[in-house]
Amino acid sequence: MRAFRRVLERRAASPDELSRIDTVGKVFRYTAGVVIVLVAGMLILGELGISIAPILATAGVAGVAIGFGAQSLVKDYFSGFFILLEDQIRVGDMVEVAEKSGEVEEVTLRYVRLRDSDGFVYFVPNGEIKMVVNRSRGHAYAIIDAAIPGHHDVEPALAAMREVGEALRKDPKFAPSILGDTEVLGVERWELWGMGLRGRLKVLPRERDAVRREFLKRLAAAFDARGIKSP
Repeated sequence: MRAFRRVLERRAASPDELSRIDTVGKVFRYTAGVVIVLVAGMLILGELGISIAPILATAGVAGVAIGFGAQSLVKDYFSGFFILLEDQIRVGDMVEVAEKSGEVEEVTLRYVRLRDSDGFVYFVPNGEIKMVVNRSRGHAYAIIDAAIPGHHDVEPALAAMREVGEALRKDPKFAPSILGDTEVLGVERWELWGMGLRGRLKVLPRERDAVRREFLKRLAAAFDARGIKSP
């Protein structure tokens, strides 16, 4: 696996490919280790003159009995195999599984280990994973919500959102994180207190919150400069 990784690095493999190799590699190293220990143990017993046939027969009977009592464990391993095969989760991804969300710290055939924003760690059995929400693939959208007191401020506010988006995309600090022009979606809702506006930016998944915070900070300043008051 290390040799395979070195070959891909020489061929300029993408970070996503290297991340997948790391995740799958850890699982296969663990599986290979277990197999090697079992085979080595049987060979050692054979060299010591201990017949392994009764042991294998006993293991077969015990395996059937354990299989009935460990169906959930078998389900975990099968689910883990397909999660890895389909590349649903990698180490380092931000995901939501089994009503838990956080950063993936470890993926095995048995469980997925997550650490949430509070630092708490969750071990989620693969058999309990029915759906995966992966927030780290490709791109994400930073949703921009703004509020104005009335319809007279709609056009100036929308213009301010466009200008802030253009300026942010030209900023050397944030430009690498933004993947497209700001989409000003317009009026999202009309309430008694005023009107809600919405826009969005296509960004790198891990930079979504940072871009949104900076956009809102600049938008507040732009609204003040235009005399647009909050509701």
